[in-house]
Amino acid sequence: MQTKKVFGQASWKIATKNVEGYLTQTGGHLGPVTFQLGGRKVAPFHVAPWWNEKLDKSMPAILRILRGDFLCMPFGGNTTPYRGEKHPLHGEVANAKWKLESAAPGKLHVSLRTNVRPGRVDKHIELREGQTAIYQRHVISQMKGRMNPGHHAMLKFRSPGRVSTSRFVFGQVFDGAFERPENGGYSILKPGAEFRTLERVPMITGELADLSRYPARRGFEDAVQLVADDRLPFAWTAVTFPQERFVWFALKDPRVLRETVFWITNGGRHMPPWNGRHVDVMGLEEVCTYLSGELPESLGSNPFTKRGYQTCLQLDPKKPTTINYIMAVAAIPTGFDRVAKIEQTKAGVDLIADSGKRVRVKVDVNFLSGKSV
Repeated sequence: MQTKKVFGQASWKIATKNVEGYLTQTGGHLGPVTFQLGGRKVAPFHVAPWWNEKLDKSMPAILRILRGDFLCMPFGGNTTPYRGEKHPLHGEVANAKWKLESAAPGKLHVSLRTNVRPGRVDKHIELREGQTAIYQRHVISQMKGRMNPGHHAMLKFRSPGRVSTSRFVFGQVFDGAFERPENGGYSILKPGAEFRTLERVPMITGELADLSRYPARRGFEDAVQLVADDRLPFAWTAVTFPQERFVWFALKDPRVLRETVFWITNGGRHMPPWNGRHVDVMGLEEVCTYLSGELPESLGSNPFTKRGYQTCLQLDPKKPTTINYIMAVAAIPTGFDRVAKIEQTKAGVDLIADSGKRVRVKVDVNFLSGKSV
């Protein structure tokens, strides 16, 4: 299977009648992806605006490619070496060159040999006929020790969106300076502030921000972290776009990826390549990490683990670790305002809005637990 250059990156195509997507050879970023909803197309994922620009050679691959969704391992930074390991931003899996293993209609399998911490990662992407869903399975093998992985989905809000999640037990703003004015970055949420609802999150001004409505707070860059209720059969994150009449949602196993990070990026970074133009984007990232620290903090003791919340996975070289994840879209009727519940049905899930409107979506929830292939 030959690659095709898409938004400046050699990429492999994966497609069915309902979905067409591209996976970058370098970094394994999944995007763009176009979904067919009846007679129209929607493309919810973000591609960084500098994709066709000549960037400084020091710019890491992840920023050159930045698009769609990709695996992070580790999630976040690693400026402080950990047991001799110095990982690039979001890990080799988001920066290095992947190898094609196999391709079939609606299926793509690529792999990567990691060097910083020796091991192997296999990425399986599957599309199913008659569905507007993407199934991703990452299998981590031959690797030992604790690791904090995560998915890094980014949506472009071309119209106002309503954000919601399944029940969470704890929410906190990034605890520290997420951005620094002396470096050309600005944040507005109160560092370390705890919250119980997305609608009331403290800002440094003393006011409250509503994170369930976006775009908002132009000129600022912020991050928050939610801890999912791991008693749920599955956890979800959703964005409803009423004007565009569709909803995007993601499903995960909260016993594997316990946390969700909101990366709210709306023109708050003025250093290259951002230059104040990275706007109306939100990362909705399903992770197992401690956002406010670096690799050593996520793998050791931190404020989240002291509360009993898992921030890393234990990898066993003799027993592969599997991370399953589903993203999907669906058309919505007039009056479908915001996802309040997602309930499993025999054929998939029902999305139930605050307004009471209901949308039925065909998706295999059992994929999350590995009960389907």
